[in-house]
Amino acid sequence: MVDAAWVETEVRQVYPDAKIECTDLTGNGDHWFVMVVDPSFEGMRPLPRQRPILSHFKQYIEGNVVHALDLKCWTPEQAAENEGDQSFHPHQQDDFVGIHVRRPSEE
Repeated sequence: MVDAAWVETEVRQVYPDAKIECTDLTGNGDHWFVMVVDPSFEGMRPLPRQRPILSHFKQYIEGNVVHALDLKCWTPEQAAENEGDQSFHPHQQDDFVGIHVRRPSEE
């Protein structure tokens, strides 16, 4: 099972100097909230900050090792401004409003 240390190690391969916090959203090691704080994000839009991480994790997502990543990639200033911001949890039933799509099982 994937743990927070493993996720952090993988993200650190992409952003070696970043502050990284990983939270297992389901307890199963497959849905992760990952906050990455790095000064190199200054002047970048959100997707270019996330794309290198998503590219790195593509093999793990395709192999169903990791099912979901909720990424917050912030500059240190943004992290300070948004301290305490909660992660998005797509399977939380309390106040979830949205669409959950299940892929059909492969036979």
